[in-house]
Amino acid sequence: MSTKAVRTNDLTSDAGVAKVAMKFEVVVIPVSDVDRAKEFYGRLGWRLDADYDNGKDFRVIQFTPPGSGCSIIFGKNVTPAAAGAAQGLYLIVSDIQAARNELLNRGVEVSEVFHDAAGVYAGADEPYLFGRVRVSGPDAEHRSYRSFASFRDPDGNGWLFQEITTRLPGRIDPASTTFASANDLASAFRRAAAAHGEHEKRIGAADPNWPDWYAKYMVAEQAGTELPT
Repeated sequence: MSTKAVRTNDLTSDAGVAKVAMKFEVVVIPVSDVDRAKEFYGRLGWRLDADYDNGKDFRVIQFTPPGSGCSIIFGKNVTPAAAGAAQGLYLIVSDIQAARNELLNRGVEVSEVFHDAAGVYAGADEPYLFGRVRVSGPDAEHRSYRSFASFRDPDGNGWLFQEITTRLPGRIDPASTTFASANDLASAFRRAAAAHGEHEKRIGAADPNWPDWYAKYMVAEQAGTELPT
């Protein structure tokens, strides 16, 4: 979510990177009407993993967004938080316009795409990663981490799409390259194709090893390491 390249990797100190895997997998969403919330998150196209009801005083529902390793749960007697209290929930996408159109086509109200005000943080807009100033339209340079769109569930729990195509160094395991969906993979191929076209212009010839070049570009782009030229 953050755009600042900071990483602690001193494994010799107590404050270094933890050695035990800790996978963040569940976020609890406070809602007032469980069935209404179930209808809404189902309409988003999220996978329904569980709906357990003891028939008395407890019910828990779990949904998982497509391509996500983290799920949400909500229900009856699962959290003391007030309905609508969950804010700043980020959904990372590779194509923010496509993600926004997906929800609009499903009948969900979504804000226009917006970006930050280049260092101006105080304002009257709803707060998000870059403060309280939302500038209409995507980031002019289409930089990773800089374009957003927001929506809410019926209780007012606040979600934001954030477009990320290239990770900052150290943000993911460089030994693992994965794509959450066919659309994400296709988008990565298109970016690699455009960059490869510029590569062939520079060398003044067709590159017969284009599969290797594509692979190196896509792995480096996702890992946030130096891109091939």
